[in-house]
Amino acid sequence: MDAATTLPSPRRIQGTYYTLLLGNTLAASFIWGINTLFLLDAGLSNLEAFAANAFFTAGMLIFEIPTGVVADTVGRRASYLIGTITLATTTTLYWMLWVWESPFWAWAIVSVLIGLGFTFFSGAVDAWLVDALKATGYRGSLETVFGRAQIVGGIAMLSGSVLGGVIAQITDLGVPFLVRALVLVVMFVVAALLMHDIGFAPERGQNPLRATRTVFRASVKYGLGNRPVRWLMLASPFTAGVGIYVFYALQPYLLELWGDDEAYTIAGLAAALLSGAAIVGGALAPWVRRLFHRRTSSILLATVASAVVLLGLGLVHNFWVAIALVAVWGIASAIDDPVHRAYLNDMIPSKQRATVLSFDSLMGSAGGVVFQPALGRAADVGGYGASLIWSGVISAVAVPFVLLSRAQRSPADTAQRVDEVGGTE
Repeated sequence: MDAATTLPSPRRIQGTYYTLLLGNTLAASFIWGINTLFLLDAGLSNLEAFAANAFFTAGMLIFEIPTGVVADTVGRRASYLIGTITLATTTTLYWMLWVWESPFWAWAIVSVLIGLGFTFFSGAVDAWLVDALKATGYRGSLETVFGRAQIVGGIAMLSGSVLGGVIAQITDLGVPFLVRALVLVVMFVVAALLMHDIGFAPERGQNPLRATRTVFRASVKYGLGNRPVRWLMLASPFTAGVGIYVFYALQPYLLELWGDDEAYTIAGLAAALLSGAAIVGGALAPWVRRLFHRRTSSILLATVASAVVLLGLGLVHNFWVAIALVAVWGIASAIDDPVHRAYLNDMIPSKQRATVLSFDSLMGSAGGVVFQPALGRAADVGGYGASLIWSGVISAVAVPFVLLSRAQRSPADTAQRVDEVGGTE
């Protein structure tokens, strides 16, 4: 954006962010309630279905840093636009594999490419938001902004997941994928009109390879080289990695407890429940944050609660009790997310923000690559309940890493406003 151009207000920046989040989440959630059923309908076993999801997270693992560097050297807006087109194209390819009844290797390849599409979003949008808020004089807390984002995302997820299940019930399991691709094309147009890089100037004069090396090295320094950031990142494989599996395993697990493996609307209920939990958790996050002096207290509480709930979820056999536990798990995760993101953003310099945030996503993806096929195999051998018990055990491993991050006593752990700490070199 030209320096002479009047900067938009922080409220308008937030409005654009929420609009992008609404469209992205709505598009993605059309298939969240039926994705596992879609893969199983294509003839894949549980192991193959979750292995396909693991290839998706492997794609995110492989491409997180390169696409984060794109956001930090070319621009956050450019990264977002590339992501929408990539994801729309690969989603359509996924539908074609289902139509053609393709072999597993084809699902693996396209799953990796879908992961590529998502990596253009991860890091870039949050980095765009935080830099633009600082540039336009925002003085509130990031928890408030990210908490509202949870509410917006929850509404979009609720709408998309329920509609996706209903559409699949009325038509077939492939149509929600086509709807998702269409919404992504619309979001490309919306972002092209509304999203501009503010408070951040990409260094386009450098040689691309040299710029990539510069940003990457600085990102390692401010990411893994920064102790409180490093320990928080090392918790991600056990929380985010397991969370990916649990989200998709809940679809067939709830159908199993319900007693009808073709009740696609019930499968959509799992995603709908989690979206409702996101709305509640997003509203509660700023309030919960005020209860604790330190951000890591909120993160620790949510981490422990999630592990305990997953253990309980694996042990119950009543559908309605399982529904209640799913809601609690979703609320705990939703309360954690805004605080986690605010804490991390306040420890990262602007120029490396997108790449370091991508590092955090990369760590979660690494966990997904390892744990999804392993837990899918556990579901094949011992049932979904056993796999959820193992999910709770694995997610509990994150607790010591959160405590180690807390022990570093970063100023970001007690910050209340966006202008109080960090993000400076």
